[in-house]
Amino acid sequence: MKLTGLHFLLSYQCNFQCDHCFVWGSPWQQGTFTLKDVREALRQAGGVETMKWIYFEGGEAFLYYPILQECVRLAKGMGFQVGLVTNAYWATALEDARQWLAPLAGLLDDLSVSSDLFHYDEKLSCQAGFASQAASELGIPLGMISVAPVEAAPAENEGELMYRGRAAAKLAGKARQRPWESFDACPYEDLREPGRIHLDPLGNLHVCQGISIGNIFNAPLAEWCAAYDPHRHPILGALVEGGPAELARRYTLPVESGYADACHLCYQCRVALRDRFAEWLLPDQMYGAFET
Repeated sequence: MKLTGLHFLLSYQCNFQCDHCFVWGSPWQQGTFTLKDVREALRQAGGVETMKWIYFEGGEAFLYYPILQECVRLAKGMGFQVGLVTNAYWATALEDARQWLAPLAGLLDDLSVSSDLFHYDEKLSCQAGFASQAASELGIPLGMISVAPVEAAPAENEGELMYRGRAAAKLAGKARQRPWESFDACPYEDLREPGRIHLDPLGNLHVCQGISIGNIFNAPLAEWCAAYDPHRHPILGALVEGGPAELARRYTLPVESGYADACHLCYQCRVALRDRFAEWLLPDQMYGAFET
C-alpha cells in the first residue's frame, strides 16, 4: 500500500446529525483525538515515504478548534500538505469567518466546505458563502462538497449519494432498488491499492468507513502499509473478488431482492457480520451504536 493521504477523523462528534452521514456523526457521538495521539499518528505518518497529504475532518473538526489549530500547525511543520473538511457552522458572518480562518492562513492547502440540502435549508448556505469569501481574502484554497438528494442525478459540482452509515438506515428505502446480484464491484474505493486511509480517534485504520485493516496503537502505520493484502482480509477479499454481492455469497447471508446501491448492500452485509469479524468491522461509532 503506497499511501499518499492520511485523513484524521478528529472527532466522531458533530453539531449536525445529517441523514447521509457515513460515520453517524451527531452531538452525542463519542471519540475525539487527544493531542498526544495526534502527535504519535503524525510521527508514524512521517515514516511512510509516499505520504503527502494530511486531512482533518470528522464529525466536525472545528468543534475542537484549539486542538485543530495545533494539529494543522504540527502537520504543516512536518512538511505535509494539509486539508480540512468542515460544515462551516462557525461562519455566521463574514467578520466571524475571517476570525476563525485567520490563524489557519498560510497553513492550509485545502479547505473543503460541505453545503447541501442535507446540511442546510439551501444548497449553498450563507455559512458556506461567508467561509468562501473569507478564505479567498486570506489566500486559503477552498472547495465545496455537495451531495445530491435521494434519487436525484448529481448536478454540476455535486457528488452522488452513497448509502452507507446512517444513509443506509435513513435514506436507502426511499431510493430505487436494484438487484443485489448486480453489485459485483466496489465503485468508490480502490481496495487493491488505496491511496488514502482514514484514521479514527481509537487508532483504527479504515480503508472504507467501518472496514478496518489494523490499529496504529498496536503496530506502526508503516507496518500496516507494508503488510496490506486485501485478499487476506475477510471482508476486503470478498469485495475485491466480486464486490458486495460476493460478500453476501461468501458468507451465505440473507439478502433482500434489491438495494439502493453497492454501499447499501455492503453496509447491510457488514452489519450482519460484525459479531463474526469484530476485529475488522469496527468501531461501534461507525455502525450507529451511539445513535439517539
